[in-house]
Amino acid sequence: MFKLSEIKELIKLLDQTSSVHELVVESEGMKLAIRKPDHQESASPGPAAPLYPYPYPPAPAPQAAVLTAGTAASPAPAAAEAPAEAQDSGLHKIVSPMVGTFYSAASPDKPPFVSAGDRVTEKTTVCIIEAMKLMNELEAEVRGEIVSVLAENGQLVEYGQPLFLVRPE
Repeated sequence: MFKLSEIKELIKLLDQTSSVHELVVESEGMKLAIRKPDHQESASPGPAAPLYPYPYPPAPAPQAAVLTAGTAASPAPAAAEAPAEAQDSGLHKIVSPMVGTFYSAASPDKPPFVSAGDRVTEKTTVCIIEAMKLMNELEAEVRGEIVSVLAENGQLVEYGQPLFLVRPE
């Protein structure tokens, strides 16, 4: 039987490595498969563990995927893609580097880091992604204008999910 702490550690290690995209572990007749999504798909969330939302209000509960003996969680259908205009007009997508909770501001009483129409530089913080009780600031990594914010505050986001559209300068 796999312990929850072992599963969480395996997910964390897989998320931190760029060259490993799938991990299969067998032990005592149980099989656990963990796979990173491609850019065309998104991973289904694992068992819903309570997120530590401090200092934010609770995020909506994610739907849980069930792992049983000899099976693996299968990826969910692709998340809503960016508007078609992004593909045609050369807009840059800022995507989530991990699975976590999207926060648009440093705290509930502060204004959002960026909004549509704001100008950003490569080092501008655009949001926070909370994963495993760690607050990870995400930088724009491109100079330009925010055209659209694609995620809602408190929303669970997937690895590779577009969060912002930026018109590069």
